[in-house]
Amino acid sequence: MKMTGKMKVITGAVIISCLAATASVYAAVTPNKYPLAPIHEPEFYGNPSSSISSAVAMPGSLATFETSGTVPSVVNKDGKTIYERYGDTEKQGLSVLKNIETLLKEQGLTMKDVTYLRVYIAPDAAKGGKFDFDGWNKAYAKYFNTKENPVKVARSTVGVASLVSSDWLIEIEAVAAYPSNHNQD
Repeated sequence: MKMTGKMKVITGAVIISCLAATASVYAAVTPNKYPLAPIHEPEFYGNPSSSISSAVAMPGSLATFETSGTVPSVVNKDGKTIYERYGDTEKQGLSVLKNIETLLKEQGLTMKDVTYLRVYIAPDAAKGGKFDFDGWNKAYAKYFNTKENPVKVARSTVGVASLVSSDWLIEIEAVAAYPSNHNQD
């Protein structure tokens, strides 16, 4: 069947109408990307019983500070094993968080300003080659969601095959938000 000019116009109009209707339905069922009221400080979302937030809303005007992958400090450079040199996952996690705390302090920030952590954990030979997520969670619990620091950051924890040094069991990247009253000059 050969389409006439009139049929082409009608077919085109039907297609455009269908696309417009689809876009209208999508817009109606898709939540607004922006909060109804402006926010001035980070807002944390998630289950109150969880030790981490499932999301953090950041105001567009807020400056952030982001660390590179931060690794543990040497405990004993003459140690014969990784556990003597750096400790287990919990001890290494505490070391990394302390190192991040030091970086933040240099910027006039604290662990209360942290909004997000990305954590890489390597297999632990002492745990049968498994990831010691429990050790990491114990370290995390000493810095976050505490009486001193009630912040529950959004967080991703990823098991990886290895880190740059075979002695490291954990590496952490952090994002912190400068308070809205921070002088950025």
